[in-house]
Parts: sequence; C-alpha cells; structure tokens
Amino acid sequence: MFKTLFISSLLSVFCVVSCCFAQHTEHTGNWTGTLPEKDSFQFSVSVSDLGSNRYRLVIANTNILSDRILTSSGTDNIELLSSDGLYLNLHKNETNAALEGFIRSGRLIFGITLQNVIERTYEGTWNPFMFNDGLISDDIMLYYEETDDSGFVAYPSFGDHRFRGAWASGFIRKDNMLFFTDDNTGFNFRATVPGDRISLEILLGDALITSTELVYSGEEWNPTTDPVAIHQNTGTPSRLDDEWPVANITDVSIREDELLRLISDVHTGELVNTHSVLIARRGQLVFETYFNGFNAHIPHDLRSASKSISSAVIGTAIDDGIIKNVDQKLYDFLPESFDYTRDHLKSEITLDHLLTMSSGLDVNGLASEGYYQSTDNTKSWLTAVLEAPMIHEAGTYTDYGSANPFLLGIVLHEQLELPLETYMHENLFSPLGIRNYVVQTDDTNEIPYFGGGMFMTPRDMLKFGQLYLDKGTWNGKRVLSEQWVEESFKKRVQLQDTRDKNEYGYQWWHDTYRVNGKGIDAIEARGAGGQFIFVIPELETVVAITSGNFRNRKGNQPRDILEKYILPAIE
Repeated sequence: MFKTLFISSLLSVFCVVSCCFAQHTEHTGNWTGTLPEKDSFQFSVSVSDLGSNRYRLVIANTNILSDRILTSSGTDNIELLSSDGLYLNLHKNETNAALEGFIRSGRLIFGITLQNVIERTYEGTWNPFMFNDGLISDDIMLYYEETDDSGFVAYPSFGDHRFRGAWASGFIRKDNMLFFTDDNTGFNFRATVPGDRISLEILLGDALITSTELVYSGEEWNPTTDPVAIHQNTGTPSRLDDEWPVANITDVSIREDELLRLISDVHTGELVNTHSVLIARRGQLVFETYFNGFNAHIPHDLRSASKSISSAVIGTAIDDGIIKNVDQKLYDFLPESFDYTRDHLKSEITLDHLLTMSSGLDVNGLASEGYYQSTDNTKSWLTAVLEAPMIHEAGTYTDYGSANPFLLGIVLHEQLELPLETYMHENLFSPLGIRNYVVQTDDTNEIPYFGGGMFMTPRDMLKFGQLYLDKGTWNGKRVLSEQWVEESFKKRVQLQDTRDKNEYGYQWWHDTYRVNGKGIDAIEARGAGGQFIFVIPELETVVAITSGNFRNRKGNQPRDILEKYILPAIE
C-alpha cells in the first residue's frame, strides 16, 4: 500500500515533494478546469512482429502517442523497453491466438492480453487508471501552495471518486515551467507557473496525452460527475469469460429478503462507501452487485488483503521446491550486502515468522510501512526494514505489520531466475484464469510488493477464496497443494496488537460470527478500507466485499455486512 492523500470526499491525490521556487505566487489554493476527453487515459496497444526479433509498438488514445520499432531482448518471450519508460514482457499463449503478459509503467505492472487481429499483429487495451469505462468526470484540479522554506507543493486530482491517487516527484523548475512525474503510472506533468491561468499537460514520455487550462477557484472544489447507471438486484449473475459457473440464489438456499435489505441500506447510506458484494456458494457465483460506479471489470485496490495472495505465492514456491520449507532463515536468502544488518536476534528470523507476523522486527516503528514508504526515509525500503531494531525475539510475539510479507517478496525474488510477476502469473493467476489485474512494485519499480500491492477484480477475489475453500483446486484443476492450504488455515498464533486479538494463520485471519445464537467460523483476507475475502467452510460459501472506507473508521463494515445480512440469508 502506498501512502495516499485524500482531498474533499475521499478523493485521492498525489503525494509530492517540495521543490525550490525562485518566484512566489499569491494564488495559493485550488486551480480547476476540465479535460477535453474523459477517455484520454484509455489506451490501445498494438504489437506487430516484423521478424528478426524486431517489433512495432503503437500506443494510442484518439491520437497516436507512441509508434516505435523496438528490438526484443528476450529469447523465449518478447521483451520491449521503450524510451518513453514502458516495459513490455509478453509471450504467446498455447494457441498462438494472443500475447499475454505485462506492461510496466512507473510503479505499476499491468496484466495485459493482446489478441491476434491480423497476421503477426496483436491488439488490446491498457487502462492505467484501471477504469474500463473512462473517467466519470471531466473535472480536474491542481492545488498548490508555497512552503515555509520557499519551496512549492502541488496536489493534482481528478473528479472521479474511484481514482486512488498517485505519487508525484522529481519537481524541476525551468523558467516559467514546472515538470514532475507521477511515480505510480509513470505519467509526466508539465505546468506553467501560475499567472491568470495554469496550462497543464499530461504526457506519456514526451507524447501529449491531454492538456487543459486551469483557473483559480479558491479553497472549495466540487467536481461534477456523470451518473453511472448500475442496477442492483438478486438475479443470476452474468456469465463472463472467467470460468465462473453461475446460478440463482434460490438454487443454493439463499433468501432474497436479506440481500434486498443489504442493497437498500447501501442506497440509503446506512452502509457507506460499499463498492461491491459477491457471494459464491457450492462452487457457483450466485450474487454479484456493484455500487458507486464500480463494475466487474475494474481491478480494485486490495490493500492488505494482498497479503493472503502473497502467502499463496510462497506456497507455490514451496510446492515447486524453490523454497525448501518455512523453517529456512531469512538471511539465507538475502544478498550478502545486507549482512551488516544481521545480529544474533535477526539471524533467527524464519519464513514461518514472517508468515505469522512474529518476526520480532519493529513493524510499528522503524520497520513500519508508514515509515519505510515515507519521504522521511531516505534509504531503500529494504535497507530501512533490515536496519530497524528487533523489539522481541523471533517467534515470541505477533505484531501485525507489512514489513513481514514485504520481506517474503524479497526472499522469493532472490530465488528466481525469472521476474517474480511472471512466476506469480504462470503458477497462480493463469491457472485461475485471472488476467485483468495490476501488481504494485516496491521502491525498486521492479519487484512486486508483497505487503499490499495487488489490484484484482471482485470476481477474481472471490475465485481466490474459492481456491482455498476447495483445498487448492479450481474447477477440478490442482493449483495449490492441499497441504499448503491446510497449513495456511491453521490457527498458528494470536495477534497481540489488534483490537480483537484474532487468531492468525499464514497471512489469513480467523473470526467467528454470531447468527441466531450460533457461532459461524470464517477465515479471511483483510485489507484497509474494507477489502475482504471471507471463506466459510461449514456453509460452502465465499464472500468478497470491496469498499472505500479509508478514513472514517468504517474499514470493518464488511464484517457487519457478513454478520447482519449475508449469513442470516443462508439457509
């Protein structure tokens, strides 16, 4: 998870770094305008095989943004690195009908599929903001002000509440022009120094994506959004090309009245900022509903629910023999350049300790996500975490913190000869039929961040839960060993620094819900803001819920939805 700054009603904005300004401005506040096209950030991607390991790469919106002939550095796959900062790693699927793989821009790695449209040419789409339907508002805002040290800070944002924000950095002033980059998408920004207007340009490399004029509007910003027509009901979910069998709730003994009450309470505001609720029972998707402009094709920021997926990737590596077992020591995998951080306590940290949040590292202090990802930390994330002190002996205290799974990602990265995202795709996501997803990297811009860096559609979240409910199989195919699923779900420790002192497995939470006087156990993937996957074995049920409750103390609302609406509906 990257630190996000929210403006107005849960609008994410760019976190920025101060830059020196020789000229001060009197117009501190919001500068607003509109985008010429709300679909400017929906790109088409075309790759043509020219032979001799040469490829033509074309990126376009309504205009061609990039048209380059590149030489692949890959042998068994296509690896293209463009001067505008894009990196593509693609391979032909089994039928040669498509290219599958990734496009990396900034800190985000996007899963992408390009279909063979004509001989030797493959085409597909890339949505850097992840909205398959474009922005729901053409409003854009730039807040800026001078700092006490004669610097300058700026916070651009779009008028779409689904926009999760980004990081801006690298501010450079040249004459009356200000240049900076969004680290998440890799987009470049160019703005004039404020006068009566600000001219703002957004670029992919040096190619203009869109531009607009901004005017000073003071302190308030109330963007205008177009309504998104979404009709919620309890009907049979749509059958999509994602391998989910579908059925009606009546086929699996789920009552409609409670689900209708759930939908109503979202609309009335009783349940706030709910984005999606999905239910699978007895191996079939039976309830699927979206709110607030979200839909089945938008990957959602899972935050720490990603940790459960990270655990699964470690499980596949153990199944494959890449990692021998969870008793191996952390420092056996790290580069020798970090040996100086080792002491007698850190030497005892095992993969089991990392999986169970019991490493003993100062995960709420100098090894906390809030520190190693902050601008206060001038070191690499890995350096900051490994240099942090031990607060407890390994295995003696469970202190929930993202540094633990972050280190697991480094461990696996160091063991692999292929990119970690490729290993994840080939061994977990592709067997599950998961293609529309995004992986966030750590500060290297290359290594997937195991502490909370996944974006996944709710249907695929549900699929991941079904994989564990079915003890490692999906639609009859073995994806993960039954032993790893069982080991992951064991109640191994009790979290000491959480309100409920939950029992915890390998990156999976345990909880019990009371319905009609009866306790019902669930094993859960949990993410900040209300991102949950509930696996409920005794009811043969999986539930996925996504939300946007980041700063209102409603992050646990999905637990209420499960207990007060969904579980009472299941007969």
